[in-house]
Amino acid sequence: MRYAIRASFFDFTSRLDDVTFASQHARYIEDGLLLINQGKIDALFEWENRDQSPKWHDYTFYDLRGKLIMPGFVDTHIHFPQIGMVGSWGEQLLEWLEEYTFPAESEYQDTAFAEQMASTFLDQCLENGTTSALIFGSVHHGATEALFAAADQREMRIIAGKVMMDRFVPEALCEEVSDSYQQTKQLIERWHNKGRLHYALTPRFAPTSTPALLSAVSQLKREYPDVWIQTHLSENPQEIAWVNELFPEHHNYLAVYHHYALTGPKSVFAHCLHLEESEWQCLAETGSSISFCPTSNLFLGSGLFNLRKAHQHKVNIGMGTDIGAGTSFSILRTLSEAYKVQQLQHYSLTVAEAYYHATLGGAVSLSLDDKIGSFMPGKEADFIVIDFAVTPLQTLRQSRCRDIWERLFVLMTLGDERNIRQTWVNGRCAFQRHEMHA
Repeated sequence: MRYAIRASFFDFTSRLDDVTFASQHARYIEDGLLLINQGKIDALFEWENRDQSPKWHDYTFYDLRGKLIMPGFVDTHIHFPQIGMVGSWGEQLLEWLEEYTFPAESEYQDTAFAEQMASTFLDQCLENGTTSALIFGSVHHGATEALFAAADQREMRIIAGKVMMDRFVPEALCEEVSDSYQQTKQLIERWHNKGRLHYALTPRFAPTSTPALLSAVSQLKREYPDVWIQTHLSENPQEIAWVNELFPEHHNYLAVYHHYALTGPKSVFAHCLHLEESEWQCLAETGSSISFCPTSNLFLGSGLFNLRKAHQHKVNIGMGTDIGAGTSFSILRTLSEAYKVQQLQHYSLTVAEAYYHATLGGAVSLSLDDKIGSFMPGKEADFIVIDFAVTPLQTLRQSRCRDIWERLFVLMTLGDERNIRQTWVNGRCAFQRHEMHA
């Protein structure tokens, strides 16, 4: 359990209140030595200064020169039961839910099927360099159990929850409020804070939640104040109009959640594409976070996320692949789409900001930055080993790069899961694309 790894390293040394200065908090060590002890970061320093810790000779040594190591990617919005419907054609959000999502999620009532898919799902995360994630389960208790058990086996730090919904869904997916409350309570008692696992109360979104269900979610949050909350917010104009019809007593979409005390530092709202000014202010005042999901926003034609507005209000942002409206588990591909979405709004997403949101910034948005997201001593050893060039085009383009920032930008725009050579979780190699010798 003690490893010394020689490679190049990139991370961020502190959380940011202003991403404009992201590059000033970035750390790049071209030739460094990372020490890992019992799953935690022991130290990171320049190779030439290795004798500052002479005991490193007693560690198992890996020479990975030529590779870049960075903290594992943090996916702040992804759906476990939608892996089998990725790339479903032709609809926008509400129609897409009816046509594809609900039938796919109905399959997860079969616990044996859910167990098989949980392994496939988490292995895909690891293959793409995702070491931590905030995950939507299905409405089924057994499927959520299967997801937690598979994550526990892999020693991944995840936050997940059983979806809660009690109206406007097929009968097979529709819950009684009392059942939803009791099953969620059982899952919290069993899995929350077990090892590296955490629980998130997961009302799908306001339209599939009666006031009674939202009251039950609020009650569970009062009973278990350290759990997370995840849901969707202002993804689609048709959705927003529907919320206004269903909850006319509230002046906007976020006000519905805020009324039930579902905003706060451990609340993560996916999408947030069409927010009113008062909603931005509420997110900021309550310390709530947003998951930016560019791939799915484009795929469903939902809209363009205003990252600059989030910065103005100092709302924490993480990146979300949003499988299965998103079309890839790869955070690298997601960052590429994020760059394009911002270009359409005349905002040039910097390399430093992009990788911050994907690593330490994602950890901040999930209130996990005391545990993951960087190589500071004492952090958990979740990281990825990256090969900058795995295709002829990448090789050509990387050969013409002038500095590390350009190399990282090319990785972000041309890279994908093939660039992830190893994924380490809790101080051990959990995925390896090909044999790499010590």
